[in-house]
Amino acid sequence: MDLVPALQEPLKKVLGPATAKVMAEHLGLHTVGDLLHHYPRRYEERGQLTHLADLPMDEHVTVVAQVADARLHTFASSKAPRGKGQRLEVTITDGSGRLQLVFFGNGVHKPHKELLPGTRAMFAGKVSVFNRRLQLAHPAYELLRADDDGDAAESVESWAGALIPLYPATAKLESWKIGKAIQTVLPSAQEAVDPLPGTLREGRGLVPLPEALLKIHRPHTRADVEDARARLKWDEAFVLQVALARRRHAETQLPAVPRRPSPDGLLTAFDDRLPFTLTEGQRKVSREIFDDLATDHPMHRLLQGEVGSGKTMVALRAMLAVVDAGGQAVMLAPTEVLAQQHHRSVVEMMGELAEGGMLGGAEHATKVVLLTGSMGAAARRHALLDLATGEAGIVIGTHALIEDKVQFHDLGLVVVDEQHRFGVEQRDALRGKGKQPPHLLVMTATPIPRTVAMTVFGDLETSVLDQLPAGRSPIASHVVPAADKPHFLTRAWERVREEVSNGHQGYVVCPRIGDEDDDPKKKAAQRKSPEDDAEKRPPLAVLDVADQLAKGPLQGLGVEILHGRMQPDDKDAVMRRFAAGESDVLVATTVIEVGVNVPNATAMVIMDADRFGVSQLHQLRGRVGRGSAPGLCLLVSEMPEASAARQRLNAVAGTLDGFELSRIDLEQRREGDVLGQAQSGARTSLRVLAVIEDEEIIAEARQEAAAVVAADPELTGLPGLRTALDALLDEEREQYLEKG
Repeated sequence: MDLVPALQEPLKKVLGPATAKVMAEHLGLHTVGDLLHHYPRRYEERGQLTHLADLPMDEHVTVVAQVADARLHTFASSKAPRGKGQRLEVTITDGSGRLQLVFFGNGVHKPHKELLPGTRAMFAGKVSVFNRRLQLAHPAYELLRADDDGDAAESVESWAGALIPLYPATAKLESWKIGKAIQTVLPSAQEAVDPLPGTLREGRGLVPLPEALLKIHRPHTRADVEDARARLKWDEAFVLQVALARRRHAETQLPAVPRRPSPDGLLTAFDDRLPFTLTEGQRKVSREIFDDLATDHPMHRLLQGEVGSGKTMVALRAMLAVVDAGGQAVMLAPTEVLAQQHHRSVVEMMGELAEGGMLGGAEHATKVVLLTGSMGAAARRHALLDLATGEAGIVIGTHALIEDKVQFHDLGLVVVDEQHRFGVEQRDALRGKGKQPPHLLVMTATPIPRTVAMTVFGDLETSVLDQLPAGRSPIASHVVPAADKPHFLTRAWERVREEVSNGHQGYVVCPRIGDEDDDPKKKAAQRKSPEDDAEKRPPLAVLDVADQLAKGPLQGLGVEILHGRMQPDDKDAVMRRFAAGESDVLVATTVIEVGVNVPNATAMVIMDADRFGVSQLHQLRGRVGRGSAPGLCLLVSEMPEASAARQRLNAVAGTLDGFELSRIDLEQRREGDVLGQAQSGARTSLRVLAVIEDEEIIAEARQEAAAVVAADPELTGLPGLRTALDALLDEEREQYLEKG
C-alpha cells in the first residue's frame, strides 16, 4: 500500500530543489513524511517575562519594552571590508528601567531598519554585563503592532512562553532552517494515517497521530511535548514489534521435522559421563529447547547468559538430542580460533562418543567434524564427504560451512555463536541447506538487557542462563592508572609472575597487532583515541608488548603471541600449547575474546583498556577465573581520572554482572539500528524510543503486537499500520527480517 500522497510528496516540490538536496544528502530526508518525523532534539524557552528593573544575571529573559534610542557605530576591524566594522546599540525601556541591546557585524542590518525609537517589541536573550551596564547581545525579538495593544498581555505571554524546537542539524543545515521547512509542511500532518488501532490508542489515552505531530513540532507547553512523545514512542515500539511478530507468526507456519531424543541414546550416554552436575538454569533452559525441538515448526530461540554460564554445554546437549533423532547439527563460529576451540572442547567433553565409525568408538557414538576455510584439500574433501553421507552428526566451522559445495545429509539444527546479530547472511544460507527449515538456536556471547532482546532479537524466543556453574571462582578487577602511577604497572607484572610461580598462566591483551606499518590508512586510524583526538601515541601492539615483556618484566617466562593474521595451523598450535600449560603468558588481540577456555589461566592484563567497549572488556575478563583458582583482571589505562573512558573502566572493575554492564554500555553507545546491520549509535530507526528507558512500553507493545498479528496476520483491517510498516521496512530491512 502506498504512503499517504501528501506525506509521500517529494521535498523538492515543496521546499525547492536546493533545500531538498541538502536535506537528502545530510539528513536522509526525502519526503514530507520524512521531514515530519524528524523530531526536535530539545526545546528552549524564551524565558519568563521580566521587568527591566529586576533582570537576573546570566539567565535567559523575555522583556516587553519600547525603543528609546538606537545608534549605529563604526569602528576599525580587520575582519570587516575596508577595515570598518559596525555595531548597533539600542536602548530600550519599560518604565521600570533601561537596558542596552547590542548587535554586531552582518546582524545589524535588520534591527537597524526595524528597531526605530518609539517601536514596541518583545526581546529575548541572555543578560550579561559590559562596561558595568546590563545588556542583551543579539537578542531574538518580535515587533508588537499597534493593534496588538488590545490583547497585548495575551500576545506577550504566548510569545514569551512558547517553546523553541531545536532540531538535529548539520553544518550545512541549521536547526532554524529545518524548523522553517517543517512549519511549511506541518499542515500535511492532518493527513497522516494513524498506525495504532483505535482501541489501543483510546485504551492507553494516547493522542491521535496528527495531533502528536503538531504538538512535537509546535508545542505551546511542556505538557504538549510529553503528550506527543508518549504517543510517538508507542508508534515506534508498536510498529517495530508488529514487524517482528509477523516474522514470528510466519515461522510458525513453516514445517519442520520434530527432533525427539532417544530415551537411551547419545544424549543419555553423554549425560552419564559428565563429571559434574548441570546447574538448575542449564536444566531449565535445556527443557525449553527440547520442547521446541519436538514441535513440527522450526525452533527460533536465543540463548544468552553470563560469561562462563555454560551456554556451550546447553548448545551441545541440544545438538546431541538432534543427532539422537537421526539429524545433523551444525555450529557456526565467527572465527577460526573459536571454531577450533569449540571443536576441541566438544571432542574432549564427548570422549569416545565423538569417535563414531572409529575403532574404540562407543555404541551411540557419532563423528564430530571441523570445517574451516584454511583446511587442506584432502582434509576438506574428507569432511565434506562425512557431511553429505551423514557420517558426521556434529559439524563445527566458520563461514566456510555456507559455501555452495557444502551439502548435508539431513540438517536438523543450526547453532549460531554470534554477538549481537553477527552473521545474519550466514544464518540464512545455512538454513537453506536443510530438506525442511532446520531448528535454530542463536547464542549471544554478551549478556543483553531484556528490552534489547525484545528489539534486536524480537523474532526469537529467549532463554537466559543467569547461574554460574559450581566451582567457578570470583574475578578481582582493578584499574591500573599507568600515566598517574607508573609503579602500579610495575606491580601488575609482578602479579603476573606470582600467578605463574603458583603454577598458573596469564593473558596480556593489546588492541593492535603491530605489523600495520605497511598500511598508512590503518596506521592513521589507529592513532585516534576514542576519547581524545589529540592522543598521539598509537594503541599498544601485541608484537611490541610481547617483545618488551620477554626482555623485561616477564623475562624467563614462556611468552607466546596470538593474533588474527597468523596462519591457522600456527594459531591452533599456540592455543594447544597454552591449553596444555606449555607456555606461561599469551600476548594476544581480542581473538581470545569469546569461547577460549583454559581453566588454569588466572591473570589477565588488558593494555590500553580504554580503547575497548564495556561488553568487550567483560568478555575478555571472562577468560580467567574459569577454574577453581581466583581470577585477576587488570585494566591498564593512561586516560585521566576524570575522563569518560576511566569512568567506563571503573564501571567494569566495579561489577561482574554482565547484564548491568550491558545496560551501561547501551546507555553510552545508544541502540544502533535495531533492524539494520549497523550496530553503532550513529544510525537508528528509533527517534524517540530508548530501549533502556522505555522498557515498559516495549514490553506492552510486544503483547499488543502479538495479539493484533494473531487476529489479523495480513493486517487487512489496519491500513494505517501497513503504511507505517512499509515506511519502516525499506528494502534492506525487509531482507534483513526475512533472513532473521
